[in-house]
Amino acid sequence: MKLNGKKGKKGKAARLRAEALLRAQQEEEARLERERLYRELVERLEAKYEGERESELAQYNSLAQKFLSAKQWKMDYREQAKWEHYLSCDGTPDPTVPQEINTFMSLWCDEQDQDVQLVMEKGEVVLHLIEKLEFLLLETAPEDITDEKQEQYLQVILQLEDLLHQKYNDATQSLLKIASMYEDSESGNMHTVLKDKNVTFCLWANLKMKVRYKDHVFQEAGHAFELPLSLALSSVAVRVLYTRYDHVSPLWVQCQGLPRPEGPATLESAEQPQDAGQGSAEEEEEGTEEPSVPAAEKTGSKGRKSSASLKETSNNTGDIKETQEETEKNSENLEEPSQEEEAPLQEAPGGGEEAPRVVDLEQLVPVGGVFHISVLRLPPQAQDVGDWIMVELLDVGLEEYPYSPGKAEDGTQEAVQITLRLPDNVIYFKVPVLARWDPAGQWWRTDGISKITYEAEKKSITFSMGGFSTVALLQDAHLNLPYQAWELHPTGVDEGLFTITAVFATIQIQIKDNQCMLSSVVVEEEEVLSHITGKWMSPLALRAALKRAGVNIFPAEHSPKYVPVPRKGPLAEVRAYEQMALLAAAFAFAHSKWNGEAGPEQVVFKVSEHLTAGSAKGNHWSLLMFDGEKVQHLKLTETSEAFSEEVQEESEFHSTLYHMVKESASNEAMEKVERAGCTFIDSVYQLLLATRVLAFS
Repeated sequence: MKLNGKKGKKGKAARLRAEALLRAQQEEEARLERERLYRELVERLEAKYEGERESELAQYNSLAQKFLSAKQWKMDYREQAKWEHYLSCDGTPDPTVPQEINTFMSLWCDEQDQDVQLVMEKGEVVLHLIEKLEFLLLETAPEDITDEKQEQYLQVILQLEDLLHQKYNDATQSLLKIASMYEDSESGNMHTVLKDKNVTFCLWANLKMKVRYKDHVFQEAGHAFELPLSLALSSVAVRVLYTRYDHVSPLWVQCQGLPRPEGPATLESAEQPQDAGQGSAEEEEEGTEEPSVPAAEKTGSKGRKSSASLKETSNNTGDIKETQEETEKNSENLEEPSQEEEAPLQEAPGGGEEAPRVVDLEQLVPVGGVFHISVLRLPPQAQDVGDWIMVELLDVGLEEYPYSPGKAEDGTQEAVQITLRLPDNVIYFKVPVLARWDPAGQWWRTDGISKITYEAEKKSITFSMGGFSTVALLQDAHLNLPYQAWELHPTGVDEGLFTITAVFATIQIQIKDNQCMLSSVVVEEEEVLSHITGKWMSPLALRAALKRAGVNIFPAEHSPKYVPVPRKGPLAEVRAYEQMALLAAAFAFAHSKWNGEAGPEQVVFKVSEHLTAGSAKGNHWSLLMFDGEKVQHLKLTETSEAFSEEVQEESEFHSTLYHMVKESASNEAMEKVERAGCTFIDSVYQLLLATRVLAFS
């Protein structure tokens, strides 16, 4: 009986093994059959795709003419603006006309003894002229501007910046000559604060030279300083000149992140791949090409660095294909070593132990303007002589006081202690890096600054320096990258809402025709930046305003070196932005988690027909994969367990997103696409290319 039981168990086990083997064989045969059928399906789809490709591209290129219409509209708009400016006769020059701008600068340069208030008023005009030239450089397509004209505009920008700062120096000198007329009754010294929306001018004159008045607080501005003993007993003045703008850094830093939008080329003109041998072998090895235009820095006026071609992202599809670039605490007490340890710094050329700690301006950028902190030689004061006021005139301009730090009583080196009130309309998401400008090396550096105390709630920073320097607070340009999510959906006729969820903030941008409006910026469930929300402006102006406010969501050409995201080929990325913009009047687009899983030459995103003004959260989304030449509807969903390129049943391959969505779209949606305005399409395209949501999310 026991023997029969053992034989029965062995026989059962053998049958189970045989059944398992049979099931495995059947499953394998079924799998092979499915793969065969799928290959045949793909072959049929590929054949149909190839047969219809030419006609689809012809239809798409007809629709894409709207980009050329937008380009022509902007050219006409600029010409109309020039004509209206000419008719206005308001006294301001056209900065693109050499005779006008040169006359303007010469006349202002010859004006003497202007006071600070007048310089502020004229300075607002100068800043507007500079902004016009910067935007013109960044908006104009490369083929529409000569190198000579571009260099002319850049030189004018530098000359205007230098002249404006010189005028503040002249006004400071004029005020210091009569400082004794405004001495304070309590201290006997002179102090003043003048402010407008662009500048805060603080000046203190040490008329009495008493030790007990070695420190001072500019109450109206929140800035303060404490002088070492040697300066407290000297005939000096201290100026803290805060400018909301940065005219110190090289031009490519001042304008960084402002793309040069251009009507994209037709698909046919971009079909043939460029010869990879055009780039250097080192560039080919180090990374994939990025949507960018390289910039060669040249020395500008007075030793400052200009940029013959502003170092910006290019919207030109042809340029993108041809260019091969390397890609790759409410309160904190910071000591100098810790700042240098955390900040992205480089040793200056020359090496050695004394090499300065130079800031990497590709990663850290000045945010919140610049503080010019100077100790100045006090000129001879006016004297009352009877009915006359006599002033000794010196044939010198504003002079910096030649100060070298000595030894304090405790044997340490004397230091100047500075407290700066930070601007209210700027966000520092992390503790900023404090740096000082080195005019000799033309770079920002962090050495020579110590005992740094940053107080986020009070929006102030206190530090010590061995001398006086121009300083700025720098922030990581990529701290809000990569994006956590993004969504674009229409809200009306030629209107849309673009939402980006970044690392520290959620940004909503409304789009209407040729303008954009910052709807909200939410940080830790609190809306911020009320000074720029609710205001309509061009996409270019909006990007500039957000960057000035510390909300940098616009990657630069070098950003892939600093942001850990999978690289995406420019062909698929840029063509996707073009075609999404053309469909944005009737379709919503959103982030897909599978975009990072797809290959470097493919982008994956969600799309849905959207004809209402409400949110797209409840939409039925489809997942599309696009390589720049072919688009397919994926079978997987956001909740699938693994990425797969398997095609959705009853779907086909198409050459463009337009033809893919047309498969299942309503007639109303496609009519909206056909009627969409060219300026709205161009605005959407500019924002998509500026944020590069498919490459940095």
